[in-house]
Amino acid sequence: MRYFFAFLVAISIGSCGLNGSKEFTTVEIIPVYQDSLSIRAIVPLDEQRVWFAANSGRVGLIDSVTPKLATIKYEDSLLAFRSIASIRNAVFVLSVANPAVLYKIGFDGESATNIEEVYVEKGEKVFYDAMAFWNDSEGIAMGDPTEGCLSIILTKDGGNTWKKLPCSVLPRVEEGEAAFAASNSNISLYGDHAWIVSGGKRARVFHSADKGNTWEVFDTPIIQGKAMTGIYSVDFIDEETGVIFGGNWEDKDFNEGNKAITNDGGKTWTLLSNGAGPGYRSSVRFIPGMNGKGIVAVGSPGISYSPDAGESWTELSKEGFYAIEFVNDTLAFASGRNKISKLIFK
Repeated sequence: MRYFFAFLVAISIGSCGLNGSKEFTTVEIIPVYQDSLSIRAIVPLDEQRVWFAANSGRVGLIDSVTPKLATIKYEDSLLAFRSIASIRNAVFVLSVANPAVLYKIGFDGESATNIEEVYVEKGEKVFYDAMAFWNDSEGIAMGDPTEGCLSIILTKDGGNTWKKLPCSVLPRVEEGEAAFAASNSNISLYGDHAWIVSGGKRARVFHSADKGNTWEVFDTPIIQGKAMTGIYSVDFIDEETGVIFGGNWEDKDFNEGNKAITNDGGKTWTLLSNGAGPGYRSSVRFIPGMNGKGIVAVGSPGISYSPDAGESWTELSKEGFYAIEFVNDTLAFASGRNKISKLIFK
């Protein structure tokens, strides 16, 4: 295998705003990176810097508006990356399909120190969708079933080694149930908890209260039954309060059964603004500092905002994005087709 990369990284740490009670009416969209890429996985470091992973083997850091890029080849193939996560001294990127290859990129805060292959999985059905870390030691990645359960791999040593869970410790999936590699947001972590969402023939929430050692699964009222229906994104702000979003990718305007909220840790879900507000969205996030009231959802049809925990919605922009990640309560990075932008909510 060959690696082609050049990272020149500088530190520029911004400060976080504090206006959690404010309701937004507009969003300013500032382009920070443009390229002929599908960018579905981002992880901000601060107000000026964001890592991304994309197709064509491209991984990089945007520092202000300066891209510091890497092109990674596995053997003679350019991989498609849709999963990314960071810890204090490293960034991880995971390719989407066969072979699934997970790389650890050492990062000292100023530059990349090394790159190493830490997990490889080969097989016709291999397809990984998302990755996240609880802390600097423990992380999780999830993907579609290769046997009768979701693919879940765990690390407990800072991403140096990864182990795939056997189906004997995971809930069974139904035929046609899988996940969507749309925005690296199929996983949400809080405390020791993990929530993972599925779609297709079933739209369910898989839950672990002990960092992936044991699992249970809950039904949801999200639209399901077709290949492109189901839950595309999940976010929790505490052990009890979470939101899921998705819909029907083949009918993006349809806004019934595509968004729901839980107040009991995912055991039960209540549809939000059913038949009103946005249709399909691929990434949903609670706004930091707003006590679960402020929610933003993005997708190829645009950017939608709720000030009241999903009861009502405002379309802030028709500009489409795949993924959104907040830095503070007024600033987020968003990625999409051929672009990464900074979103400033006002």
